[in-house]
Amino acid sequence: GQSSIVKMPKPAEGTGGKKRSRVPGVMVTQYVEELPPGSTTPDFIRKPIALTIQEGKLAFFKAVVSGYPVPDVSWARNKGDISNSTKYVSRFDEKNEQYILEIPNVDSDQADTYKCFAINPFGKAVCTAALNVIEGRKFIKVGKRKEKQWNEGEIDPRFWEVLLSAPRKDYERICQEFGVTDFRWMLRKLNQKKKEREAEQSKKIHSLKQIEVKTDGTAEFELDMKLKDPNSKILLFKDGEMLDYGDGTDEATKHNMQKFGETYLFSIRDVGPEDAGLYQVDVEEVNMFSTSLVLPDVELNTTLKDTKVIEGQDAVFECALSDPVPQITWCANDISVEHGEKYDIAVSEDKQVHKLAVKNCTKEDKGVYTAIAGLRSSQGTLDVEEKITYSMPASKTLDFQAAPKFIVPLKLHAALPGYECYMSCAVTGNPTPHITWYHNNVSLNTNPNYYITNVCGVCSLLILRVGPKDMGEYKVVAESPLGHDECSTKLIVKGISSILILINIFWLMF
Repeated sequence: GQSSIVKMPKPAEGTGGKKRSRVPGVMVTQYVEELPPGSTTPDFIRKPIALTIQEGKLAFFKAVVSGYPVPDVSWARNKGDISNSTKYVSRFDEKNEQYILEIPNVDSDQADTYKCFAINPFGKAVCTAALNVIEGRKFIKVGKRKEKQWNEGEIDPRFWEVLLSAPRKDYERICQEFGVTDFRWMLRKLNQKKKEREAEQSKKIHSLKQIEVKTDGTAEFELDMKLKDPNSKILLFKDGEMLDYGDGTDEATKHNMQKFGETYLFSIRDVGPEDAGLYQVDVEEVNMFSTSLVLPDVELNTTLKDTKVIEGQDAVFECALSDPVPQITWCANDISVEHGEKYDIAVSEDKQVHKLAVKNCTKEDKGVYTAIAGLRSSQGTLDVEEKITYSMPASKTLDFQAAPKFIVPLKLHAALPGYECYMSCAVTGNPTPHITWYHNNVSLNTNPNYYITNVCGVCSLLILRVGPKDMGEYKVVAESPLGHDECSTKLIVKGISSILILINIFWLMF
């Protein structure tokens, strides 16, 4: 393919017609009804984008084309020719396969709409791009919207238009872009302009809220306003040039405006590099909103990775860019997100590494997360696993208290006079019961003639030398606050007349 700057002659008409391009804003004409096998009509893979440049700088348009046979590429402008080789240089970059039109030392009279043609025997493709030139301190742009004059020592009017509709967190970035360094002065001036703008807006609308820009293949500008006069004309401008827009019903329409109650949704289909620029919404002669759609020409050096976390943990997505970009767009399930309580958005010092942290993840945070930088995007999924918790049954207070109870009672004993006699029993209870021994209903606990012990619930009594007086009933009583229990036995002393035994038994019975 060749690149030239001469005007192409009109090709012979065929029986073909218009053909839809793969790139928005490109017009393709096919000369023949049927293409020979292997042949294709010209088209643009990458079209030149609009430029705004300071006078005296180097401007250049770049284009990448397709088609077989390889098309011839040429350039032209609306209001003049580009045959002067000192002012216009057309060349082909073989390494990147790009056709380039260079304009060294740009002059204000070169501000115009430029056209790029790609032609082969079977058709042609045409696209346009505007060149805006800043002459000294005056901004020369191609368009129809009236702009305030920018005099020596003043700030570019676009600065205030963008700032008036921007969130406060973007003030610093916008000041850097427009070369404004006095932040305090800017805030004072901005507050004054806000009051003036609100006074103008109050004549046309009831309320206004910040526009949210979404990028998911389209760009959307949403405005909430209640027009005091329903017949007020709403105008949309890009870089000062008024745009025609449809109502969203025709998929071929590039710009659309749809009304949902008091919400106005302005959308741009198939966003490409040429769509970058300053967008403004006017109601009659009053500017309602201004914003810059910035589409940096960058590549993603790393893509987002799928992430899996447990409920309550933080998830982090990270991507690296080929060139510095101050801010990119992060989306969660196609909805743009901002830095705040749920999300942490950070960028490295060199502006090339961008991170999104999803804090304290829940099941609702699952889905697809997208990083969008210019026309490049990357996606990663977030999976949130349920946190496994072991629920222990409510602890019950175990009550180990129990009333006294004899588990091993006393046994019947018979002993010879002058010998030992040992009696024992076992008792339980909590708290530990108080033990009392009785002989014929007389307490023995303080009687030194008997050796009494109570160890770990085993109650024992030892008579060192049995005599006739030791005959009779022995009883053990266990007592605590929870109750009492008792057990008893008989001690028979052998060798004593049966009469004495009968008398003792008689007395015990009565």
